[in-house]
Order: sequence, then C-alpha cells, then structure tokens
Amino acid sequence: MAIQVSVCGPRDCTDEDESNAREVGRLLAERGAVVICGGYTGVMAAVADGARSAGGTVVGVLSRPDREQANPDLSVVIPTGVGEARNNIIVNSGDAVIVIGGSWGTLSELALAMRHGRVPVVQLGGWRILDHEGRPVPGVRHVSSPEEALEATGLWA
Repeated sequence: MAIQVSVCGPRDCTDEDESNAREVGRLLAERGAVVICGGYTGVMAAVADGARSAGGTVVGVLSRPDREQANPDLSVVIPTGVGEARNNIIVNSGDAVIVIGGSWGTLSELALAMRHGRVPVVQLGGWRILDHEGRPVPGVRHVSSPEEALEATGLWA
C-alpha cells in the first residue's frame, strides 16, 4: 500500500508558502507517496501541481458536495458536502501531516492531527502555537524547508 501524506495549508497563501508547497508535492511524488489535500487553491493547488508535475497521485477532499472549483491537478476528487468537517477526513487519511503556512482552517487541521496523535505532524512556516506560559506546544515538528519536512515525517528513514 502506498504511503499517504496529508498536506494542509491556506487557500490564500504567501508566495513562499506556494513555493514550499509545490516543492513538497514534487518531493512526495518522487518518493511514490499519495498526496491528500483540500483540493482547491493556494497551498492545496501548489502541492497538487508539484506532485502531478512529478507524475504523482493527488487526492482532493472537497468541502463542497460537487466538483465545482476543484483544482485541475487532482488525480482523484472526493466531494464530501460536509464543509470544514472535511478537515478531519484529510488529516485522518495521512500517514503523516505536513502543514504549510497558516490560516484558521489550517490551524484546525493542525489541531485535529495533534488531537488524533497517531501520526507525525510537521509544520513548515505559518503560525506558531504557544501554551499558557508562552512556550511552543510540544509535538509539532517545526522545519524550515521542504526537504526537512519530508525528513521530519520519519516515513523514509
């Protein structure tokens, strides 16, 4: 069975987040991983483009009940009709979760992945979560490059 990696990030992202997502997608495809994402614009579109450009498979788990507005680089489209609840489906489907950039939706995906506690959660850029004493919350693996993101998953040790 192929390794599946969920990649989460905002639909409105920075140029740096977009570039990082495209490279993460390419690197995942080169390793034979299936990329799972939200299937729309921003980080989701960039990771899909990167993976498809390297011959990879990309699954888009859509919030809508139809394929409208789905990214054209998706290999498989799953219209759920469950709105933001689809974030749980995305993070629960991966053998690891890579979070790129930050937004409220992305934060919910990071929180769900950490709450499940069953797979590595890697963060590249974006928001930093602090505890009540202002210290970084343990468990999230912070990295500074796409290459480090894949390494931090531990899936290709």
